[in-house]
This record gives sequence, structure tokens and C-alpha cells, in this order.
Amino acid sequence: QVQLVESGGGLVQAGDSLRLSCAASGRTFSIYALGWFRQAPGKGREFVADITWSSGRTSYVGSVKGRFTISRDNAKNTAQLQMNSLKSEDTAVYYCAARRTSRNNYDYWGQGTQVTVSS
Repeated sequence: QVQLVESGGGLVQAGDSLRLSCAASGRTFSIYALGWFRQAPGKGREFVADITWSSGRTSYVGSVKGRFTISRDNAKNTAQLQMNSLKSEDTAVYYCAARRTSRNNYDYWGQGTQVTVSS
């Protein structure tokens, strides 16, 4: 099992920056990639970004490219999501998730952290 704990959410104004962190514990050696998802009120869960644990290869949803940056610290078993130029449409609960293979099936999920961007 892998446990994931998110932190860093909060209330900011449009144009501000925020940095989310995800701490992984347990069988972290089984992690292939960590990802960030978000769910806005009344909407489904949306993929935001992910990063492979060994090579650091990243991918992003189009709406955040150029504004968000995902990174990881293997020594500390953490992943971060730096969010710049935040918009009101970025308001959502952000979840960290981990998968054990190259397939896009995420096996472990955190509890989520709220990000609210006021316009």
C-alpha cells in the first residue's frame, strides 16, 4: 500500500501562485508515476499533470501548460505542483494519486486539498 497526503491548498486571488505538495509513504518503491487531479464543484474529476518517478517525464492537461509545473523529490518521496497565474477556473479540490505501472490506472489516492481562486 501507498499512502498519499496533500498539503498547500488555500484561498488566493486570480494571478497569484500556490504550491501543492504530496507526501508518499508506505511501499513507495512500487510507484511508477505520481499525478495531480482536480474536481471542481458539479464537475467530474480532471487530470492535471503527472510525473514518472524514475525519469521525471511530465505531462499536462492543455489548460495548465505554461502555468503549472510538476516536480518530484525521490529522496523525500514527495511531489509538488507549482501553480502560477491562477485563474478562477482553477478552483477545485486537488488530489494526488499514484500508479504502479505505465498504464493510466491510478491505484492510490490522497484525501485532497482545496484550492480556491477568487476573481
